[in-house]
Amino acid sequence: MLWVAIIGLVMTAVAVALAGRRVLFLFRLATSGQPAPERIEHAKANVGTEIKTQLVEVFGQRKLLKWTPSGTAHFFVMWAFFILASVYLEAYGALIKGAITGTPDFHIPIIGTWPVLGFLQDFIAVACLLGLVAFTAIRLKNSPKKLGRDSRFAGSHLGGAWLTLFMIFNVVWTLFLARGAAINTGNFPYKSGAFASEAVAKILPSGETAGEVLEGAGLLLHIGVMLVFLVLVVNSKHLHIFTAPLNVLFSRRPDGLGAAQPMRSNGKELDFEEADPEVDVFGRGKITDTTWKGFLDFYTCTECGRCQSQCPAWNTGKPLSPKMLILDQRDHALAAAPYLLAGEEARAGFGEDVLALLDKPLVAEDGVIHPDVLWSCTNCGACVEQCPVDIEHIDHILDMRRYQVMIESSFPSEAGVMLKNLENKGNPWGMSEMKRAEWIEELDFEVPIVDEKMPEDVEYLFWVGCAGALEDRAKKTTKAVAELLHIAGVKFGVLGPMEACTGDPARRLGMEFLFNMLAQQNIETLNEAGVKKIVATCPHCFNTLANEYPQLGGTYEVIHHTQMLAHLVEEGKLTPITPIEEKITYHDPCFLGRHNKVYSQPRDIMAKVPGVQTQEMHRHKDRGFCCGAGGARMWMEERIGKRINTERVDEALTTDPDTVSTACPFCLVMLGDAINEKKNAGEAKETLEVVDVAQLLIKSIKGA
Repeated sequence: MLWVAIIGLVMTAVAVALAGRRVLFLFRLATSGQPAPERIEHAKANVGTEIKTQLVEVFGQRKLLKWTPSGTAHFFVMWAFFILASVYLEAYGALIKGAITGTPDFHIPIIGTWPVLGFLQDFIAVACLLGLVAFTAIRLKNSPKKLGRDSRFAGSHLGGAWLTLFMIFNVVWTLFLARGAAINTGNFPYKSGAFASEAVAKILPSGETAGEVLEGAGLLLHIGVMLVFLVLVVNSKHLHIFTAPLNVLFSRRPDGLGAAQPMRSNGKELDFEEADPEVDVFGRGKITDTTWKGFLDFYTCTECGRCQSQCPAWNTGKPLSPKMLILDQRDHALAAAPYLLAGEEARAGFGEDVLALLDKPLVAEDGVIHPDVLWSCTNCGACVEQCPVDIEHIDHILDMRRYQVMIESSFPSEAGVMLKNLENKGNPWGMSEMKRAEWIEELDFEVPIVDEKMPEDVEYLFWVGCAGALEDRAKKTTKAVAELLHIAGVKFGVLGPMEACTGDPARRLGMEFLFNMLAQQNIETLNEAGVKKIVATCPHCFNTLANEYPQLGGTYEVIHHTQMLAHLVEEGKLTPITPIEEKITYHDPCFLGRHNKVYSQPRDIMAKVPGVQTQEMHRHKDRGFCCGAGGARMWMEERIGKRINTERVDEALTTDPDTVSTACPFCLVMLGDAINEKKNAGEAKETLEVVDVAQLLIKSIKGA
């Protein structure tokens, strides 16, 4: 057995050296990017949470198991890697002991002869084989050759995926070969339990010489396949085996949704008063502007296409695929890596073609990412929600948008009008701030307008929002919420003309400077007024006030109107009485649902309204489909593919509803526009309308 040990150890040394060299290269490439100390600091400060997250996300495969068939297959294949590590420990032990004593009858100390371990090893290996069969079936069923862009694997590196499945298969069959041969030679550590290995042993030659040769060959094959696989893994998309736990560790909590991250340069938050575009990094213009966490995202993408399959832009014929956004950056980073890591002196000798690669813009018509890809994003968060390895696609998109807007001044022209209106009038429509309180005149009770300080008897500030105050359809929601709060006895006031846009459209477009200006103005107003509690009807305002203003020193208790109304109904302070005999389908607003996990309260309200028959759309809750207005798309023309709001209304119409309900003024406008188009084309009932949940509730309470 000496020759077997020598060959095995030489193979191991070569493979480990090759894999180690690749890992060092990937580490150097990632750390050549921008620092992200906040990621490490957060992980250090939340050790308990991170351990729990690793157990649930990595070992428990929570996000993967949302898609049951493929998730279950992946669960068993992944656990095969963990459990079969004990088989490789046995293999190397047999290799070394065989070289020393001539008899490769090694077993792991203490537990190495327990039948339960032998059974577990065989069980997981068989389950892994079944998982490979499932993966093969899934890939054949969803082949891009058959489905085109409808396949979630469209754009993925398919050859690497098939090679990975083939190598895992090789790991399993060589395992059974080596174990079956060891049973026949008497060197197998388990007397019972290893049912599959025992079955293989019965069909292998059992002679002494043949058994020893097969055992040695099986051992070398098993180890050799693993070593080849190791080298392939660190050079392929299957690198996620090692990087996924790290990416989960350093990802945002509770996930990459909710707040957009502040702009950072060289690891520090950017101070716009002192920032210098010549020195500081404004967003992401070139691959070198990417943080090491961004590179970790590149390495970790499994190319599974779950994000792509859920993306509203991709599903309506637009060029944005969240998966390809990551892969295109990764491929560019790897192509430029030898030159990025060469150092200043070496770069001086490069030709123009190499320098062009280094300076290639991330976003341009001839760049890494086409502008149409960047501006198709609605920030809906479907990609981040579905990604099983916690890639933060929206952070990548926002950083690239920031560079385009603030440095290149390159963005859709219609958005420029919106930015000018925000800067000059404090709202996207450019209306006078005095119009913000006009809706109050249509009520039959008094609503206090906070002038300087919140009155002592006023508990909540009602943040009306730009749409809620200025857009006719959204004003109906505003009045309904105000009436409901009044009926329930909740003391509230509004800022009226003192309220300005929260800055969400500016920030999601990439104009961080304007967002900061608006946010600081509002925070100063709120703090001077002594505001502690806020109720908001717009999920975009709700998200910004609750999750983003704390970044700038504005910390408040913020609640969405559906949360408050559901609570008031539950307490009996609001009692829906009049039946509404309608079939209603509810549309989840992205910034209320996925970004802030508010799914139950709007449904709870509708469930308490007598007569309402609810019917869910196919895509709902965490897989809900966007209305098309997020990411500042509300103020941009949709020129490519099918309109997202039209796609969503088409889906709503499949439920044959009398009413479409929602809980967001943006959704109200977008879905309403699409429904009106359908009515004009004779494709929808004339009586069909879209209303806010609050409108349903007030209708039932007042009987009007």
